[in-house]
Amino acid sequence: MTLRILITGGTFDKRYDAIRGQLTFADTHLPDIVSQVRCSLPIELELNQLIDSLDMQDENRQLVLAACRKAQESQIVITHGTDTMTETARVLGEAFNAGEAALAGKKIVLTGAMVPYSVTGSDALFNLGSAIMAAQLLAPGVYIAMNGRCFPWQSVKKNRALGVFEGNAL
Repeated sequence: MTLRILITGGTFDKRYDAIRGQLTFADTHLPDIVSQVRCSLPIELELNQLIDSLDMQDENRQLVLAACRKAQESQIVITHGTDTMTETARVLGEAFNAGEAALAGKKIVLTGAMVPYSVTGSDALFNLGSAIMAAQLLAPGVYIAMNGRCFPWQSVKKNRALGVFEGNAL
């Protein structure tokens, strides 16, 4: 069984641009990450978009939803910026709960990072590993995996003051 990773950008894929002194996007880190972590599960990577989640609009979320509908795999992990991850999870969760045939039986897990993969001390590897495991073990539905916990989409929020996700974890 193959797992699909949809890449949408967010802090996960940001790099520090020393010339401009800011975090920017160049390309995704996911091919390097997947080879580094030595996951034995077959993984298909799909670059959906590279965007800061604060800039994500309805049309961007619809691109994510369309990719989930189109995916042949039943296990999908989405790398996403943490600032609006819950909004994208809501769009996916509502479509899943509406009984869309293209989403039936799929396990969709969103994850991200508070610190970019390219920066020392990043939580990207841990969160991605957690999401990959969650996508294999959970019942079909939409979830967020962050900080070593997994939450159903409708019962999670980001605590911006603490930099963690909270809610009714599984």
